[in-house]
Amino acid sequence: IVLAISQSGETADTLAAMKEAKRLGARIMSICNVLGSAIARESEKDVGVFYTHAGPEIGVASTKAFVTQMVTLYLLALGLGRVRGILDAAQVRAEIQTLARLPKLLESILEDDAVIAGVARTMVNTRDVLFLGRGLCYPIALEGALKLKEISYIHAEGYAAGEMKHGPIALIENDLPVVCLATANNGYDKMLGNIQEVRARGGRVIAIATDGDRVIGTLASDVIYVPQCPARLEPILASLPMQLLAYHVADQRGT
Repeated sequence: IVLAISQSGETADTLAAMKEAKRLGARIMSICNVLGSAIARESEKDVGVFYTHAGPEIGVASTKAFVTQMVTLYLLALGLGRVRGILDAAQVRAEIQTLARLPKLLESILEDDAVIAGVARTMVNTRDVLFLGRGLCYPIALEGALKLKEISYIHAEGYAAGEMKHGPIALIENDLPVVCLATANNGYDKMLGNIQEVRARGGRVIAIATDGDRVIGTLASDVIYVPQCPARLEPILASLPMQLLAYHVADQRGT
């Protein structure tokens, strides 16, 4: 089985890979946001497409579709766990109930929009930004860097914090903004060590942390808090501040 993920359902390289996989005998499934798109049509009939139903994305930066893709993949994992007998019905129900709380948790982050706009003001004139994450939040560091590049035209790079000494550390200088995903469940103690290293080299730490964290405020120049949640869902919550930060920087720069 080959699972293709596309917001538009028209991504040429993804579509080409699907056709090649099909030629070689693979079954094709997809996660897609656009009904009846080319990628949806190329997928298995009846059960081959998982639609994200995120509504249209205005512009190249995929935001709500990115979040719904993560949720869809999570649901797919739960479904496979159930079918394969790894999860029982009660466990799946519990996971679904936790997922159902996500909209309220995301709303609480949106209520801190003014705080995020304030952090963005400190980044408007910077030339470079570094994003660091560990574990499940490493891909969200990549997402944050991508969004900032796409819409503000500021150079940004996302790195696995465990690899910080192999390159990124040499780039840290006075007042370089370093966005650190320091949520509670993704290598938190080691992330604090990374933050200390950034500070020792004069970098300015912008932390994404979990509500109730009483340590991070003593280390970071700015902190954006996300609600407490299970570790597996932290990447979904952490992606929203990344997107909002990019939005406000771009807005304030007039791009």
